[in-house]
Amino acid sequence: MIKRKSKREIELMHEAGKLLAGVHKELRSFIKPGVTTMEIEKFVERYLEMHGAKGEQKGYQGYEFTTCASVNDEICHGFPRDEKLNNGDIVTIDMVVNLNGALADSAWTHPVGEISEEAEKLLEVTKTSLYKAIEQAKPGNRIGDIGHAIQSYAEGEGYSVVRDFTGHGIGETIHEDPYIPHFGAAGKGARLKEGMVVTIEPMINIGTYANKMDDNNWTARTLDGSLSAQFEHTIAITKEGALILTEQEE
Repeated sequence: MIKRKSKREIELMHEAGKLLAGVHKELRSFIKPGVTTMEIEKFVERYLEMHGAKGEQKGYQGYEFTTCASVNDEICHGFPRDEKLNNGDIVTIDMVVNLNGALADSAWTHPVGEISEEAEKLLEVTKTSLYKAIEQAKPGNRIGDIGHAIQSYAEGEGYSVVRDFTGHGIGETIHEDPYIPHFGAAGKGARLKEGMVVTIEPMINIGTYANKMDDNNWTARTLDGSLSAQFEHTIAITKEGALILTEQEE
């Protein structure tokens, strides 16, 4: 069942989203060659604690960390660890912030030092696909319009769109209906209505969209070892269109 949110609920989620956006902005300067993803994990935990919030992912279905930290060919759900990041890596930091019971979810792929033109283009296309999808997130449109916007753009640029992981509704819990595929046909799927709050989080690969799971049963990586990037926002559907609750440029 799709739960539509009140204006007040959206305002509270927006506050959580602003805090989450602040974390990602701080990470822009924190992430550099020689830093470990475990150090990023601890930085995020301290930041949230200082601002009266907590990471909602920690303990979710047995997950042990506040962040997911996915490096290079890891698509999503990478574990923070003690290996140092190298110049030229890309790392996706994904987190769900709980601020006074209100949740917000956002992932961002950060460059580590100087990255290749190939990696730079992947990040550019993935981020652009997110914002093209957000343009379709308005009352009267359908979920398929979101996925179609991502797929048509990303594949048109020569990239592939991950099929096995989707966006989702968010509210009292991390995952609610509806689920938001990042591919599909325009005009299909449930109709978007005012008050819905969802995540849009395309995962785009340089090579095949097929993936394999690590032995930890959490981390997915590209089957062919190619780079993968992800950008995610939590958005609310309003009369005027999509309100980005996790926007970093406000």
